[in-house]
Amino acid sequence: MLTLNTNYTLTWDWDQSAAGSDSATFTVQYAGNHQLKKRNPKWTTVCAETSGRSCDLTRSGLNYLGLYTVRVQTNLNGSHSVWKSIQFCPDKDAAIGPPSKVRLGVSGSTLDIFITDPQNSSNNSMKEQLHKLYYEIVYWEQPEDGKGSMTMTMTTDVTILTLSEVEPWTRYCVQIRSRDDFYNKSSTFTPPLCIQTEGVVPWWKIFLFFLLSLVSCFLVVLLFLYGSHHCFHVCKATFLPNEKLPSYFKEQDGDYPCLIVSELDQCDPVMIVCPESALLETNPAVDSAALPAGLDQDRSGRHSRQNSSSSGDSGVYSAGGNSAGLQPKVALTFTDVNPTFNSEKLNMLSMNSEIKVSPIVPDEGVEDIEV
Repeated sequence: MLTLNTNYTLTWDWDQSAAGSDSATFTVQYAGNHQLKKRNPKWTTVCAETSGRSCDLTRSGLNYLGLYTVRVQTNLNGSHSVWKSIQFCPDKDAAIGPPSKVRLGVSGSTLDIFITDPQNSSNNSMKEQLHKLYYEIVYWEQPEDGKGSMTMTMTTDVTILTLSEVEPWTRYCVQIRSRDDFYNKSSTFTPPLCIQTEGVVPWWKIFLFFLLSLVSCFLVVLLFLYGSHHCFHVCKATFLPNEKLPSYFKEQDGDYPCLIVSELDQCDPVMIVCPESALLETNPAVDSAALPAGLDQDRSGRHSRQNSSSSGDSGVYSAGGNSAGLQPKVALTFTDVNPTFNSEKLNMLSMNSEIKVSPIVPDEGVEDIEV
C-alpha cells in the first residue's frame, strides 16, 4: 500500500513471461475484518479486470480507524488465480504528510511562524483523523560566512507561534514536520525557509536615510525644472524665432541695401564733364560740325592764352563782357557725343558707381575761368 494521509493506493507485481503473448487483467476487492467472521463475508470490488498494476482505494470509503483486508486476483484467458491479500489499517499504516503550507513573518525583533495543517483527501485538516497531531520545529541562525550553526528544536500543537529568543538583525531558517505519538508516526521536513529579523533602527541610519531621500528629491526636481526650461527655449526658438533677419543686417542701423530697383526713375541721371581735348581724343569721329558753335574760337583763345603765359605775361582775365566768347560751352553729355548711349545705360552706370554725379543739363555748359 502506498499511503499519504487518507490517500491509499494498492500496487502489485506481475511476471508477464508467465502469460506469454496474452494479456492479463486484475481484480481488487476489500472487506472489513469484522465481515470475515461471517460465513459469507461481503467483499467490495474496487477495480474490476484492470490491466494496470495499481488500484486507487482513496474514494472507496475506508474508515481511518478501521481494519481491512485487501486482495487482488489475476484473470487470464477466462482463468482466475488465487487471491493475494494483505491487512491494512489506515491509522497504523498510513503515512502522514508535512504541513501543507508554512509562512514566516517578522514583528520587530521576534519571528512569527504560520502553519497550515496537512490536508486529507477531502481537503480538510488531518486533525479530524489525528486529534493529537503536533509539529516539531527546527530553526537555526544562518551565519554570513555560510558555516553551520547550532540548531534549536521546539514542539507545538498550534498553527501560529512566535519565537522571541532570536537576535535582532539576524537571518534565521526554519523547518517543520508533523508528528503523532500513538503509532510513533512522523512526516518529512518541509523545505527550509529563511528570513531576517529586525530591531531598533539607530538614529544615524534614520538621519542618513532622510538626507539621502531629500537630496534625491532635490536632484529630481532640479533636473525636471532644467529639462522643462531647456525644452521651452528650444521650442520657442524653433517655432517662434525672435530674429527675423541675420545679425549683419541688424548692424546697419536700418540702412538696408537696395538689391533691386523697382523703378528706373528712382536713379539719378549721369553727367560726365571732360575737357574738349579728351572728347576729341576719345571720339575722333566727332567733327567740328557736330560741336557747338564757338568751339573753334575757344580753341584759338586757349592757344593765345597759353602763348601769353609762355612769354611771361601774367594777369587776371575778367569773366565779364565777352567771357562767353572766350570760354564757350564745352560740357557734353554722353547723349550728345553718342546718341546711342541712352538713359537706361546711364542709370545702370549710376547704380554701379560710388561717385555721385549731377543730373544732365542739356542746354547749359560749364565756363572755364582762369585767374
